[in-house]
Amino acid sequence: MSNDHQTPGAQSLRRALHVLRTLAVDHDSGMSVTEVIASTGLERSTTHRLLTCLVEEGFADRDGKRRYRLGLEAMRLGFASMSRAPLVASYERLLKWLCMKTEDTVFLIVRQGDYSVCLRREEGAFPVKIFSTRVGDIRPLGIGVGGMALLASALDEDIIRIKSRHGKQLESAGLPSGIIDRVISRTRHKGYCEMLDTVTQGIAGVSAVIPEPSGTPFAAITVAGISQRMTTERRGELGQLLISALNEHA
Repeated sequence: MSNDHQTPGAQSLRRALHVLRTLAVDHDSGMSVTEVIASTGLERSTTHRLLTCLVEEGFADRDGKRRYRLGLEAMRLGFASMSRAPLVASYERLLKWLCMKTEDTVFLIVRQGDYSVCLRREEGAFPVKIFSTRVGDIRPLGIGVGGMALLASALDEDIIRIKSRHGKQLESAGLPSGIIDRVISRTRHKGYCEMLDTVTQGIAGVSAVIPEPSGTPFAAITVAGISQRMTTERRGELGQLLISALNEHA
């Protein structure tokens, strides 16, 4: 970390940022204190003090096995800077077109580790708006139709780990393991995800992942509206519309 032009008096801040960058490299599996020490070269007492502070402030997270990952506050900062990210810019016209076509609310959802984050929302002409999801909202994968679409696209072992780690939050949202498994199976069969009155009563949505030829999809587009509008037939139509639109855009 040596640099002839480092700002005097900022050593502690610089060390904390170095720890954050280190956690970001291995966010999915997490890192032990020993692994952070090996990667940063910091002393154990310094590393432990910085990690404890980062956890207290929400910039790092420690699980039951004492492994550290980026926390929600770190994610919020990262995604706050992405309002004009290449992904948003690339899909902005499609989001607006879907919004005009459906008259409902359209969301761009991305995956970050175990979580889904709303990057963009477009509101349609229908007078009843959907406020259950806002830009910057972060939820465990599976909570919300976009997060469920992304969860269904994950590897089976990844799904098992996420269900185990976030089981309490998923169950609190009305999503016990059995329901999640059924939704994932249906999503994989149809190619899109649909949820009705599951997380928020009176709200329904349809979501499909953005094709990712080089690996596992990390983003999805969702159309959401009040349940009365989202009949079985309309959900099917929206699902096919999303699949077609995303394939044409790819």
